[in-house]
Amino acid sequence: MKNEKITIIGTGYVGLVTGTCLAELGNEVFCIDIDSVRIENLKEGIIPFYEPNLEELVKRNIKEKRLFFSIDLAPAISQSEIIFITVGTPAKENGEADLSYVEKAAQSIAKNLRDYAVIVVKSTVPPKTAKKIEGLIKKYYQGSFDIVSNPEFLREGSAISDFMKPNRIVIGRESKKAEEAIRKLYEPLNSPILVTNLESAEMIKYASNAFLATKISFINEIANICERIGADVEEIAKGMGFDPRIGDKFLKAGLGYGGSCFPKDVRALRQSAGANGYNFCLLKSVIEVNSNQRKFIVEKTEKLLNGLENKLIGIWGLAFKANTDDVRESAAIEIIKSLRKKGAKIKAYDSMAEENAKKILPKEVIFCQNPYEAVQESDGLFIATEWDEFKKVDLLRVKNLLKSPNIIDGRNIYSPNEMKKLGFNYICVGR
Repeated sequence: MKNEKITIIGTGYVGLVTGTCLAELGNEVFCIDIDSVRIENLKEGIIPFYEPNLEELVKRNIKEKRLFFSIDLAPAISQSEIIFITVGTPAKENGEADLSYVEKAAQSIAKNLRDYAVIVVKSTVPPKTAKKIEGLIKKYYQGSFDIVSNPEFLREGSAISDFMKPNRIVIGRESKKAEEAIRKLYEPLNSPILVTNLESAEMIKYASNAFLATKISFINEIANICERIGADVEEIAKGMGFDPRIGDKFLKAGLGYGGSCFPKDVRALRQSAGANGYNFCLLKSVIEVNSNQRKFIVEKTEKLLNGLENKLIGIWGLAFKANTDDVRESAAIEIIKSLRKKGAKIKAYDSMAEENAKKILPKEVIFCQNPYEAVQESDGLFIATEWDEFKKVDLLRVKNLLKSPNIIDGRNIYSPNEMKKLGFNYICVGR
């Protein structure tokens, strides 16, 4: 099978994972970014974020001369028949997706195209964006090209596996020629392929993330009822999960959804619906429930500690979830800011996300070297991220280090019965 020459525009999370994995499949991949410092680091195998196994794959494919990094778009475009747009689409203040980076990438492609190419929009974009990109390119390039929408379904912490063993590949296209090119590219993955029009492919990504966010908000609502009636939300979720129509994924009660995708995509879909004359009432509630979940846990903390003014609280976890250093839309960050506003003092620990958290947290937050340092002489411990490290600590040592044996477990990583036997004042979610 012929291996392709591919250009990836954008070396953020999606672009770097996609480019590296396509190189691992034997293709020659040129990753382009305007950030010269990032590009120079990547040439040395220095990864700008934490993702398990990614650094090893980058270094191997650089060595095998299949993966290249540059700030110079023109030579890469001239050699490639498939060009991926993987730049960010951050949220504007009103929730709308900011497409300026996608549009700039499209203009740059158009100004450097010389022959036919398939231009693949992998960035998460609202429906009708691919058509807009097609029109934009035609302003600068009169030759032949095709547009494909190929949404990504990568989860931080398991992105390599998600790419190499996908549960589906979605190809939105208008031309059969473009469809065949992308089918051949993904053929080694032996995955189910769904071919749709451009708008349906774009909508599949938004609909998927919005539905998963809805499941999270739903189970948190159930958890709040469980606390009032004496039920256990984890048993409820287990019972629901046996039903194949529901499944057991994303039924984990806690602090709500966060990260770079769910919050942004849910707001963008609601905004897109409104722009097209439809009021997406359900998503309004999903967003509200997610916000309220953080407020409720802060209120529980305040009640347990008899107020927060001048109380010292140890925080375990800063990333929005385990196995990543991403703090975007992290519940931990939001909760720390809320606790600070109420007068609490914070000591925090996260082995991976500390550097990213320092950029956005108040300077008064004390960062610790290990979990035990964070709880020493603290009035309480708040567990905000479900790192495995926290499940393996010496709880008796934790109890002895705390000024008072108070634990607020926002991720339900411990057994309530065991914690009570150990003498903790233990607050969790829905149990």
